[in-house]
Amino acid sequence: MLNLFGRPAVLFLPASRAGAIRRARGSVADVIFLDLEDAVAPELKDEARAAAVAAVTDPFGVPAAIRVNGAASEWFDADCAAVRDSRADLVIVPRVESVEVIREVAERTGKPVAAMIETPLGVRRCWEVAEVAAALIAGTNDLAATLRLPSGAGREPLQTALQTFVLAARAAGVPCFDGVFNKLDDADGFAAEAAEGRAFGFDGKTLIHPDQIATCKQAFAPTEAELARAARLVAAAGGGAQRFEGEMIERMHVEAAERLLAR
Repeated sequence: MLNLFGRPAVLFLPASRAGAIRRARGSVADVIFLDLEDAVAPELKDEARAAAVAAVTDPFGVPAAIRVNGAASEWFDADCAAVRDSRADLVIVPRVESVEVIREVAERTGKPVAAMIETPLGVRRCWEVAEVAAALIAGTNDLAATLRLPSGAGREPLQTALQTFVLAARAAGVPCFDGVFNKLDDADGFAAEAAEGRAFGFDGKTLIHPDQIATCKQAFAPTEAELARAARLVAAAGGGAQRFEGEMIERMHVEAAERLLAR
């Protein structure tokens, strides 16, 4: 069974760009997403589809997914047929607003399906979607656009939606990934947003350039101080509520520490 937990650095790349695919093979991304949708011009859709199928024939060494065009698009049928016959580990569906589309794509492709949530209706229904999807992915660019946020509004207006994704994913037991950071020349901004994503509870972040991978991995990895404290807590736990380093702990704190150490 495909397991995307513990794979925080998720690299998106246009399937139409051979150079991007070559760079992805040499990267240390945890998951590769080959895009047939927004990153590919209409006149290149057929070429990108063939390139994606060819790319996953030669394993990347990590899970590889193909993002199809939306169910209402003219390319959807051909995309699903190509993914079914490919060696992709996962299929990604954009702008998901219903459980039915996840089930349809799973039936058509025979693959696990990750849902991108990119609209207000998608946010409203993400609880049900998470029950049938292999993962949730926050499509923050499209969500900001469909919410009609002004340019430069930042992430604050999205916080309710972002936390909803995490809550829905945790309730369903599936991983959830934060949206992309668009400014390629703002390393500090990316680091801050990745740290915020971990603080929200996301399992990782979608990336648009290999240069973001190392910072993403660092942001989502436990620090040495966190690991040391977790080890002390587990060692000190005696069952039931007790005092530990000035705080009250109980079984849930021990379980959280054990999960951290397992990572």
